[in-house]
Amino acid sequence: MPVVSNSSLPQFNLPGLSHRTFAGPEHGMKNLEVWGQVIEAGAATPVHRHACEEAIVILEGSGTLTIEGKTTAFGPNSTLIIPPDVVHQIANTGDTKMVIIAALSTAPVKVCHADNAAMPLPWQAPR
Repeated sequence: MPVVSNSSLPQFNLPGLSHRTFAGPEHGMKNLEVWGQVIEAGAATPVHRHACEEAIVILEGSGTLTIEGKTTAFGPNSTLIIPPDVVHQIANTGDTKMVIIAALSTAPVKVCHADNAAMPLPWQAPR
């Protein structure tokens, strides 16, 4: 399936965050996942880690990236670079939604809490 209609993909919701997997194992990907997410004003991703690299393109909105306890502010038209296996969180500190595209260098991505306990993702549950 070389062309995917993004609007037809299932959307999953966490508190303050909506997610679509634009490309992943369900599309035949073996070494890459691409996610589209919207983070509402005042919301944040859970504090988490994963063993793969991640690049996040900020299309709209502003916020902070915290990696290993160090926080850096960013705005739209930024790219966040997340090294493998670092504890991190993205927070929307702005007044409007944040729209992001994330590329992760493995498929499927296994996400953990900061203490390395598995963090099940609703979009990876069997359907």
